[in-house]
Amino acid sequence: MIDEFKSKQRTAHQGKLNLEEFETLCLDLKSKDVASTFKTVVSKKENLETLGGMSSISSEGTTHSVRLEEQLAFSDWINSNLGHDKDLQHLLPIDAEGKRLYQSIKDGILLCKIINHSCPDTIDERAINKKNLTVYREFENLTLALVSSQAIGCNIVNIDAHDLAKGKPHLVLGLLWQIIRIGLFSHITLDSCPGLAGLLFDNERLEDLMKMSPEAILLRWVNHHLERAGISRRCTNFQSDIVDSEIYSHLLKQIAGNEADVNLDALRESDLQQRAEIMLQQAAKLNCRSFLTPQDVVNGVYKLNLAFVANLFNNHPGLDKPEQIEGLESIEETREEKTYRNWMNSMGVAPHVNWLYSDLADGLVIFQLFDVIKPGIVNWSRVHKRFTPLRKFMEKLENCNYAVDLGKQLKFSLVGIAGQDLNDGNATLTLALIWQLMRAYTLSILSRLANTGNPIIEKEIVQWVNTRLADAGKQSQLRNFNDPAIADGKIVIDLIDAIKEGSINYELVRTSGTQEDNLANAKYAISMARKIGARVYALPEDITEVKPKMVMTVFACMMALDYVPNMDSVDQNSVNHNNSN
Repeated sequence: MIDEFKSKQRTAHQGKLNLEEFETLCLDLKSKDVASTFKTVVSKKENLETLGGMSSISSEGTTHSVRLEEQLAFSDWINSNLGHDKDLQHLLPIDAEGKRLYQSIKDGILLCKIINHSCPDTIDERAINKKNLTVYREFENLTLALVSSQAIGCNIVNIDAHDLAKGKPHLVLGLLWQIIRIGLFSHITLDSCPGLAGLLFDNERLEDLMKMSPEAILLRWVNHHLERAGISRRCTNFQSDIVDSEIYSHLLKQIAGNEADVNLDALRESDLQQRAEIMLQQAAKLNCRSFLTPQDVVNGVYKLNLAFVANLFNNHPGLDKPEQIEGLESIEETREEKTYRNWMNSMGVAPHVNWLYSDLADGLVIFQLFDVIKPGIVNWSRVHKRFTPLRKFMEKLENCNYAVDLGKQLKFSLVGIAGQDLNDGNATLTLALIWQLMRAYTLSILSRLANTGNPIIEKEIVQWVNTRLADAGKQSQLRNFNDPAIADGKIVIDLIDAIKEGSINYELVRTSGTQEDNLANAKYAISMARKIGARVYALPEDITEVKPKMVMTVFACMMALDYVPNMDSVDQNSVNHNNSN
């Protein structure tokens, strides 16, 4: 609405509204659907620090709210988890109030380290600029961190390296929460903790656990321990239910074991703030006093309480490991599934995708992706956005049938794929559709940038790679995306150096051709590609094993750099537009 208003506005007082103009906007607001959602978004705010707008285009009146408890919690988490890292000695520890957090982010090193803590090996340390830090070399680190965070599933629409360099608090905290959350939740899987199978009810199967969000699994885990402790109370949320510290006190005692000397003394204290402090002292005995202050418990701050419980689970699950889990191999998330899931989440789809085959079964996420690839293709009046209890099965199936129709409009190869297959969560056929969505997205960005009026096809990408390599005097050449020469990573490495001369340190490139050396090269290649701004979702193993689909996306993302030196300048408005739909 503000954008529309600006385009009509007189230039005399840009960025400001008089009372009459404000009333007009309000009337407009009430007349639209926005009114119903707007009220729920503007919820009660407490412990917020309001900051003036920081961007050059924001008017004097712009403000952003920063939760001081998040600033404090994330700073404390960084100090405890990364304080020992010798590369961060110049930055850590961050002060007790967390005010230096934003300054600490600016050279990009800390952000890269946080990403690797949450998802080990995402960034090759050799790609991080650690010495002789000029503004430009810091900016490269921030680009590397930002594109890598996108690759692990963070939604970075509206954030660019300039924002991080300026230390914009609301954006820094938003990104940090996404990265930390991904790390905390990455262990809440059957793969990391087979004991989760013990949380299933009698009539449930492993697939039912896969369908649950990490939050739902944590709630079930808490209640499982309350039941084992003989406590009748149950936890239904990490806000109002935990403010009296009772659930936490029983949970800590139950998971601690006798040797930790955890007690229920907190429950003798009637003052909730004091009680929360005594409870957190018990958590400290388990080395799990993190994310929360007593005030955060009493206020029921959702993010920080969720992080506290996830951290407890990761360190003290207290679940019996089953002797054997039937069917575990068939439902463990594969590398391919994880890559697709991260790609979707980084597009900002809602709801967040936890398990491909259940979260895509109503078609809503798929429609959002279609709308990113070709804005306007989805006729939203045909889409069931809410499901009625009696007709929900038919409504979800109708959505899936329409999703397949849209795929055919975009000339996807969908022989033998029907809406029913998506609705049933058929793995092979769902993956076939997702791959074509990802391919179409990658090629649509390229075609938009090339602006020739014709869609870019794979053959042109191969030609572009070879021309670029030859022009830079490189010996390597690419025959196709199945070329075995891709496996040692050198074609990708040479291409990065061709795009940005001198960016590759060839002393780090290994030449033996062993599996180990090829993987080291591939890790370096992917991090260096991200460092120059290529939004690569592929993993190093996709290069060493020459997976043609993902290899194509690597080269396509690098080709995009030829049209736009910084991928952040690609028009992301369509993504925002789709999210609002």
